[in-house]
Amino acid sequence: MEKVGKVKVIAKGVMFSYLITLILIFLYSIILAYTNVSESTISTCVFVIGMISVFVSSSIAVIKIKKNGLKNGGAIGLFYVLTLYLLSSIYETGFALTKYSIATIIFYIIIGMLAGIVGVNFVKS
Repeated sequence: MEKVGKVKVIAKGVMFSYLITLILIFLYSIILAYTNVSESTISTCVFVIGMISVFVSSSIAVIKIKKNGLKNGGAIGLFYVLTLYLLSSIYETGFALTKYSIATIIFYIIIGMLAGIVGVNFVKS
Protein backbone atom coordinates (compact mmCIF):
# COMPACT_ATOMS: atom_id res chain seq x y z
CA MET A 1 0.00 0.00 0.00
CA GLU A 2 1.34 3.42 -0.92
CA LYS A 3 2.15 6.05 1.68
CA VAL A 4 -0.85 8.27 0.87
CA GLY A 5 -3.15 5.25 1.19
CA LYS A 6 -1.69 4.41 4.61
CA VAL A 7 -2.16 7.98 5.81
CA LYS A 8 -5.81 7.87 4.69
CA VAL A 9 -6.39 4.58 6.50
CA ILE A 10 -4.75 5.95 9.67
CA ALA A 11 -6.83 9.14 9.47
CA LYS A 12 -10.00 7.09 8.98
CA GLY A 13 -8.93 4.93 11.92
CA VAL A 14 -8.63 7.98 14.17
CA MET A 15 -12.02 9.26 13.01
CA PHE A 16 -13.54 5.81 13.56
CA SER A 17 -12.09 5.72 17.07
CA TYR A 18 -13.81 9.02 17.84
CA LEU A 19 -17.08 7.66 16.45
CA ILE A 20 -16.78 4.62 18.73
CA THR A 21 -15.95 6.96 21.63
CA LEU A 22 -19.02 9.11 20.99
CA ILE A 23 -21.34 6.10 20.80
CA LEU A 24 -19.94 4.50 23.97
CA ILE A 25 -20.00 7.78 25.92
CA PHE A 26 -23.61 8.31 24.83
CA LEU A 27 -24.52 4.82 26.07
CA TYR A 28 -22.64 5.44 29.32
CA SER A 29 -24.48 8.74 29.81
CA ILE A 30 -27.79 6.92 29.47
CA ILE A 31 -26.63 4.40 32.07
CA LEU A 32 -25.63 7.28 34.39
CA ALA A 33 -28.96 9.04 33.90
CA TYR A 34 -31.25 6.07 34.45
CA THR A 35 -29.44 3.89 36.99
CA ASN A 36 -27.79 4.29 40.35
CA VAL A 37 -24.25 4.23 38.89
CA SER A 38 -22.11 6.75 40.72
CA GLU A 39 -20.67 9.76 38.93
CA SER A 40 -17.32 8.91 40.50
CA THR A 41 -16.94 6.27 37.76
CA ILE A 42 -16.84 8.85 34.96
CA SER A 43 -13.06 9.27 34.64
CA THR A 44 -12.41 5.54 34.74
CA CYS A 45 -15.14 4.78 32.21
CA VAL A 46 -13.98 7.51 29.84
CA PHE A 47 -10.45 6.08 30.01
CA VAL A 48 -11.72 2.54 29.31
CA ILE A 49 -13.92 3.80 26.47
CA GLY A 50 -10.87 5.48 24.92
CA MET A 51 -8.89 2.25 25.23
CA ILE A 52 -11.66 0.26 23.55
CA SER A 53 -11.95 2.85 20.77
CA VAL A 54 -8.24 2.93 20.03
CA PHE A 55 -7.94 -0.86 20.19
CA VAL A 56 -10.83 -1.54 17.82
CA SER A 57 -9.97 1.18 15.30
CA SER A 58 -6.24 0.35 15.30
CA SER A 59 -6.96 -3.33 14.73
CA ILE A 60 -9.29 -2.60 11.83
CA ALA A 61 -6.92 -0.08 10.24
CA VAL A 62 -3.93 -2.42 10.45
CA ILE A 63 -6.01 -5.24 8.95
CA LYS A 64 -6.53 -2.95 5.95
CA ILE A 65 -2.87 -1.88 5.79
CA LYS A 66 -1.64 -5.47 6.33
CA LYS A 67 1.80 -4.62 7.73
CA ASN A 68 3.76 -2.57 10.30
CA GLY A 69 1.22 -3.13 13.05
CA LEU A 70 3.34 -1.57 15.79
CA LYS A 71 4.00 1.61 13.85
CA ASN A 72 0.54 2.08 12.34
CA GLY A 73 -1.38 1.09 15.46
CA GLY A 74 0.81 3.33 17.59
CA ALA A 75 0.20 6.20 15.17
CA ILE A 76 -3.56 5.85 15.58
CA GLY A 77 -3.22 5.81 19.37
CA LEU A 78 -0.91 8.85 19.25
CA PHE A 79 -3.14 10.90 16.94
CA TYR A 80 -6.26 9.95 18.91
CA VAL A 81 -4.86 11.15 22.22
CA LEU A 82 -3.03 14.19 20.80
CA THR A 83 -6.21 15.39 19.10
CA LEU A 84 -8.06 14.86 22.36
CA TYR A 85 -5.49 16.87 24.32
CA LEU A 86 -5.32 19.65 21.73
CA LEU A 87 -9.10 20.04 21.79
CA SER A 88 -9.05 19.96 25.59
CA SER A 89 -6.42 22.69 25.71
CA ILE A 90 -8.57 24.90 23.48
CA TYR A 91 -11.76 24.49 25.49
CA GLU A 92 -10.36 24.22 29.01
CA THR A 93 -8.71 27.06 30.88
CA GLY A 94 -5.68 26.17 32.93
CA PHE A 95 -4.87 23.14 30.79
CA ALA A 96 -1.44 21.63 31.45
CA LEU A 97 0.43 18.45 30.71
CA THR A 98 0.84 16.50 33.92
CA LYS A 99 2.42 13.16 34.78
CA TYR A 100 -1.03 11.62 34.45
CA SER A 101 -1.61 13.06 30.96
CA ILE A 102 1.84 12.00 29.74
CA ALA A 103 1.22 8.49 31.10
CA THR A 104 -2.15 8.49 29.33
CA ILE A 105 -0.53 9.46 26.02
CA ILE A 106 2.01 6.67 26.38
CA PHE A 107 -0.69 4.18 27.38
CA TYR A 108 -2.88 4.97 24.35
CA ILE A 109 0.13 4.57 22.05
CA ILE A 110 0.87 1.18 23.63
CA ILE A 111 -2.79 0.12 23.25
CA GLY A 112 -2.63 1.12 19.58
CA MET A 113 0.58 -0.84 19.13
CA LEU A 114 -0.91 -3.96 20.75
CA ALA A 115 -3.98 -3.63 18.55
CA GLY A 116 -1.68 -3.29 15.55
CA ILE A 117 -0.01 -6.56 16.47
CA VAL A 118 -3.43 -8.21 16.75
CA GLY A 119 -4.48 -6.75 13.37
CA VAL A 120 -1.34 -7.93 11.56
CA ASN A 121 -1.63 -11.40 13.05
CA PHE A 122 -5.31 -11.52 12.12
CA VAL A 123 -4.34 -10.87 8.49
CA LYS A 124 -1.66 -13.59 8.56
CA SER A 125 -3.97 -16.25 9.99
